[in-house]
Amino acid sequence: MATFLYKLGRLAFRRRHFVALIWVALLTLAGVGAASAPPAGTTSFSIPGTEAQKAFDLLEQRFPGQSADGATARVVFKAPSGEKMTDAGNKATVEKTVDELADGSEVASVADPYTGKAVSKDGTIAYASVRYDVSGMELEESTKHALEDAAEQARESGLTVEVGGDALQAVPETGATEIIGIAVAAVVLVITFGSLVAAGLPLLTALIGVGIGVSSITALASALELGSTTSILAMMIGLAVGIDYALFIVSRYRAELAEGREREDAAGRAVGTAGSAVVFAGLTVVIALVGLAVVNIPMLTKMGIAAAGTVAIAVLIALTMIPALLGYAGRRVKPAGAKGGLLGRRRGGEKTEPKKDAGPAKANLGTRWASFVVRRPLAVLLLGVIGLGAAAIPASDLELGLPDDGSQPTSTTQRRAYDLLSDGFGPGFNGPLVVVVDAKGSDAPKDAFTQVSDEIKGLDGVVAVTPPAPNKGGDTATISVIPDSKPSSVQTEDLVHAIRDAGGDIKADTGAETLVTGSTAMNIDVSEKLNDALLPYLVLVVGLAFLLLIVVFRSILVPLKAALGFLLSVMAALGAVVAVFQWGWLSGLMGVEETGPVMSMMPIFMVGVVFGLAMDYEVFLVTRMREAYVHGEKPGQAVVTGFKHGARVVTAAAVIMMAVFAGFIGSSESMVKMIGFGLAIAVFFDAFVVRMALVPAVLALLGKKAWWLPKWLDRALPNVDVEGEGLRTADERGSDPDEDRELVRT
Repeated sequence: MATFLYKLGRLAFRRRHFVALIWVALLTLAGVGAASAPPAGTTSFSIPGTEAQKAFDLLEQRFPGQSADGATARVVFKAPSGEKMTDAGNKATVEKTVDELADGSEVASVADPYTGKAVSKDGTIAYASVRYDVSGMELEESTKHALEDAAEQARESGLTVEVGGDALQAVPETGATEIIGIAVAAVVLVITFGSLVAAGLPLLTALIGVGIGVSSITALASALELGSTTSILAMMIGLAVGIDYALFIVSRYRAELAEGREREDAAGRAVGTAGSAVVFAGLTVVIALVGLAVVNIPMLTKMGIAAAGTVAIAVLIALTMIPALLGYAGRRVKPAGAKGGLLGRRRGGEKTEPKKDAGPAKANLGTRWASFVVRRPLAVLLLGVIGLGAAAIPASDLELGLPDDGSQPTSTTQRRAYDLLSDGFGPGFNGPLVVVVDAKGSDAPKDAFTQVSDEIKGLDGVVAVTPPAPNKGGDTATISVIPDSKPSSVQTEDLVHAIRDAGGDIKADTGAETLVTGSTAMNIDVSEKLNDALLPYLVLVVGLAFLLLIVVFRSILVPLKAALGFLLSVMAALGAVVAVFQWGWLSGLMGVEETGPVMSMMPIFMVGVVFGLAMDYEVFLVTRMREAYVHGEKPGQAVVTGFKHGARVVTAAAVIMMAVFAGFIGSSESMVKMIGFGLAIAVFFDAFVVRMALVPAVLALLGKKAWWLPKWLDRALPNVDVEGEGLRTADERGSDPDEDRELVRT
């Protein structure tokens, strides 16, 4: 592989006009596609194999025309102090608002609070339910404005009016912190390279790659039903890996220049060595993201595939556009450690000779740290494991759920409506359960409906049960159940399971099947499905990546150590997420206005993404160590040499990735905020504790055993030559650069 990538790098360097034209054309094509694509329509949130989804599908079949997936809104009214909503003036304002809402072209129905018994017991709060024909993402702006205008006019009469539901659902915003993250990345690159030109290359290529990826997602959003969160996550991951991959190749290019190589040859060798690590690092990320499909949640699968596509683009750009841009940059990109013309070649082409009286070069920080770890490996290993274990302790209290209006910032009208409904009707009113009774196989459907209703009324934790509402055929009915606990609570989850357990006995007696659905039940089913899928997903992703790393490192223990280190870092990161978003530690600093359960998708999504990113640093750092070991150094010295060449760059890459992820903490979408924080803290733990401390400590303890591989497996595995041994062999035998050029041309 190193030889092929070497030729590819030289070809891209020499044919830079053609390579640049291709990528600019792809960016233009994707941009035009995104600009001309129809706006994204509804984003289906189906959960195949769950009872909630089965009941939802049954509702669409047995209750046609009721727009089961249509947007909803609850316009909540609160009377001024000392007044009631039943007062004549307030009642007139509400009825006028209801009439205005009913005139909307996309409105399916509006329920009057006074005829629908939607007034609180103390008479201070009332609400009008609005149902639309289309989903929240498909609502026209004029319909949303009409809803907001109706609420504003009602406020002018002195009432407190807030609007809940998904009718006012907005595209999440990431905020200015995303730009700050990119700015931090730029500063780190300038410090790392000491040159604006060299620092600008990774940023430029990363932005081009993300531009192509996100524009493609936007162009396909309507056809593939991709949500707005999909493009945000693709941007988050694409920016991080795009900058990192380019950073490693540019750094290796400067190192090759420092050894006195011609620029074209240096570009080829940078792509052949660091580029090989980029390919395998990118493969681990792609495997982890595409592997999300095993969960069998279409939305999560689409998010994973879209992000994986952006990562693949980042790899291709790093392998082709970086050497092309290095060709354009010419002498403006200096050799590693060069200041002006002191290293590399001067303007006239002569090589600068080092001063004869110069003493031994001072060891850099990476070398000094690695030397310390090699001398004290056991102490460093124990300290790192204990520290990560302590950070992981909060994960034992992990509670999962999906965000609702109760997790919105208190500044939003949705959150204020949620709080008003909780005050007036109880916390469970914001998450009613919809019980669907399928009596098609029953001899007495009406008796079955009544039996289900009576059974639910006798359960603990139930505040109210509406009478059964049968369909036209009389074979199916819906019953609305109001719990006495909030939607995301454990008590509500227990109630859902209690209703389902009672349904089993009812089916045996009457032949009618009882199903529980609604947004609350759907959230509970999603959490359980994700929990059940976590272990198979871990086995699949870690297993495939383990096999891939065996091929890369030609070792059994190094990939095993990499996987165990990843588990430590991801558990510590989950502990940090629980501490901030569930317990409320530093919540004000992170902009978390409401603590609660961790998003159900968070553990499995973090496992997928963090594993891929963790393997990035493993591949980049350890391939340098293996390269030194293969070239004859002792195991301990190889660890030090790997840090000498790779620690600075890996540190810069980790800081950049943390800055990019942390930039999304400012998002208005709670899911994006949580993922941004989780990934940023996970990169910190993995890069600075696992890869920078535990990895050299374990390798120092293992010695030569770290690179052991059974002979039969060594013969069976393909030789991918990530270390570039083939390139060094060609160099040692004195291959002519002109011959290499001929090989590239052919």
